[in-house]
Order: sequence, then C-alpha cells, then structure tokens
Amino acid sequence: MLTKIALIFGLFSFTFILNLPFGILRAKSRKYSLKWFLYIHIPIPFIFLARVSSHLDYHYIPIFLVAAVLGQLVGGRMGI
Repeated sequence: MLTKIALIFGLFSFTFILNLPFGILRAKSRKYSLKWFLYIHIPIPFIFLARVSSHLDYHYIPIFLVAAVLGQLVGGRMGI
C-alpha cells in the first residue's frame, strides 16, 4: 500500500513538473492559437505512458489531471 501511494505521489510530481515549462510557453503564446493548444496537449502522451507503464488504472486519472492543471497554472504565473 505504501509503495502504491509513493508511486502515485511520484507520478503526481512528474506530471506537475512536466507541465511547468509548457505552462510558461502557453502563457507567452496567443490565446486559442495552435501553439497555445499544443502547449496544453503535448505533455498528455508522456503522462499516459508513465501511468500505463506503472500499472495504475484509469481511476487515478483525475489526480493526474489536477497535477497537470496546477503545473500549467503555476508555469503560466512563472512565465508572466
């Protein structure tokens, strides 16, 4: 049980840190442009691969969604 919690925390951290630079880039691009859209969506396959390779099922997706949104928001604040 403790290893699963550590794994979830590690993937949460990975998701958050991965989205920070994309949040910075997103904040500097024009809203609703192609770059803006790509900066939001490019990290998703990497997060998916990390979750699947760690054998976590789909029930944990909302946790990683929160981490991704927080990473984008914090990164956007850092970029301004």
